[in-house]
Amino acid sequence: MIDSRTAYRLEYATLGWNVLGIVVLAVAAVAARSVALAGFGLDSLIEIGASLVVVWELAGTGEERRRRALRLIGVAFALLGLYLAVQSTVVLVVGFHPGTSPAGIAWTALTVVVMLGLAAGKGRAGRALANPVLRTEARVTLVDGLLAAAVLLGLVLNAGLGWWWADPLAGYVLVGYAALEVGPAVSAGTKRR
Repeated sequence: MIDSRTAYRLEYATLGWNVLGIVVLAVAAVAARSVALAGFGLDSLIEIGASLVVVWELAGTGEERRRRALRLIGVAFALLGLYLAVQSTVVLVVGFHPGTSPAGIAWTALTVVVMLGLAAGKGRAGRALANPVLRTEARVTLVDGLLAAAVLLGLVLNAGLGWWWADPLAGYVLVGYAALEVGPAVSAGTKRR
């Protein structure tokens, strides 16, 4: 049975993974001089913020609290899209060639599996609890998993084929997805019932 404890467990698992991820990604980014890995660590901060918003919303009641939480998640999507657009453009324009990172490859591969699993669980819990904030944050977690997959692909193509530009190009795909999610989250957060 899915209840609010399930939602809390999913959010705390997300928080724990992302806090650990910031440390792992910082070490891997410095070792490889990888802008993508450093950027993915910043994305983990956005995911932490979105999870904290959901925990805050689950602890309270009221339509205004729910609208505010949806607006905050919409802002997280906007920040993620802006960050990805800037990072991808800078890396392409500068022509920055990162080193290879076996640790970064391993961590992002694990992160893909973990985030996609958490996103699915949050989506189910959000539907079962009829909680639009949790459903919206499930999409933030999905974006995090997709971003991990894009970073992973870029790291593998860079390590295997020397295609340094693959990662920033994949980032643009995620910019589009994040942009699509900003509007619904913000508009749901401004509707009055």
